[in-house]
Amino acid sequence: MSRLSVNRSGEMEVFVTAVEAGGFSAAARIFAMSPSAVSKLVSRLEARLGARLVNRTTRRLQLTPEGCVFFESSVRILDSLAEAEVAASAADRPSGRVRLNVSASYATHVLAPVLPDFLLRYPEIAIDIVQTDAVVDLLEDRTDIAVRAGPLKSSSLVARTLGETRMVIVGSPAYLARAGRPRIPADLDAHIRIGPGYRRATEGWPLAEAGETVVLPPGRRVQASDGEAIRTLALCGVGLARLPIFTVGRDIEAGLLSPVLEDFSGTERETFHAVFVDQGRVMPARIRVVLDFLAEHGRVD
Repeated sequence: MSRLSVNRSGEMEVFVTAVEAGGFSAAARIFAMSPSAVSKLVSRLEARLGARLVNRTTRRLQLTPEGCVFFESSVRILDSLAEAEVAASAADRPSGRVRLNVSASYATHVLAPVLPDFLLRYPEIAIDIVQTDAVVDLLEDRTDIAVRAGPLKSSSLVARTLGETRMVIVGSPAYLARAGRPRIPADLDAHIRIGPGYRRATEGWPLAEAGETVVLPPGRRVQASDGEAIRTLALCGVGLARLPIFTVGRDIEAGLLSPVLEDFSGTERETFHAVFVDQGRVMPARIRVVLDFLAEHGRVD
């Protein structure tokens, strides 16, 4: 008999049921078989394995040491098969936990407002949010999806575009009243420029002047670990900040921040992507639906 012709999972299921139910007759009733058919199936199983699995008595089955090992292994295998079937049948019902790595600004201004709708749509998905503006290794950090700003450098990343945003230099009315409003890029030398305490795709502040791009070095006197902290410092009048418009647009409308040097900002845009590591495997449904949702509802433009 070839290995392919043996229904091993079926044999395991009958054997496990007989042990758990306490006998061949009980297993026979569950599987609509005769007790003799169950007994023969277990005998064939023992013959193929070359080991006695049970000692038969008139009242119950007693597992041999080899039978105990086979029983425990069979239970694990059958549980794994059941989990695989559930996972496959749940393609239309994505479930599981998704670990997101996003900037504090994106989490505050984009992700948080749309997350309730996602959770209502996919009640069997759980979300872990890690906030950092630093670029992380997705595999090392066990990240499923990361939202990143700037150009993508790795070809192993599957990306969904989340749009692009304009960068703007802003200051609070209190700060500008105290330090003066800069009129030309050179005026920034006299101002506190709140800088990032992390590496960015574009270092410094690029400004267009006389048809050329001038990149001012990032601020060093005051630095913060994420964009939302930089925004808070700017709101408190600490200094000027260069931030994506989607994070400060409402502050500008409310008069809490004021844009400066708009004539010198040029046409630079910062692109955002939601990325997933492509390891040559099928993308899990739980990750696919998050990527699709962010591409539709988590845009920055």
